[in-house]
Amino acid sequence: MATIEERIATLEQKLKQERAKKHQIEARKRAAESKAKRSIDTRRKILVGAAILAKVERGEWPQDKLLAMLDASLTRADDRALFDLPEILQQTQKE
Repeated sequence: MATIEERIATLEQKLKQERAKKHQIEARKRAAESKAKRSIDTRRKILVGAAILAKVERGEWPQDKLLAMLDASLTRADDRALFDLPEILQQTQKE
């Protein structure tokens, strides 16, 4: 028969394991929520882009206005290349 201290130690160990399981479940839930938010954000961006591109293609929105907006916003060379925008030269910091 186990002593009271052994029973307490066993119960404390089980409690520790259950708390670890709870934290793991909560972490998975947060990760799933974060993934869902990113998916929604990506979908919104795709739809906004498609709407603007459709307006440009139909002539309802000037292409030069779109390119000016993209020129001011895009900084990565590969993103700028998608719209035939010139690369931005990196300015070196003065020492």
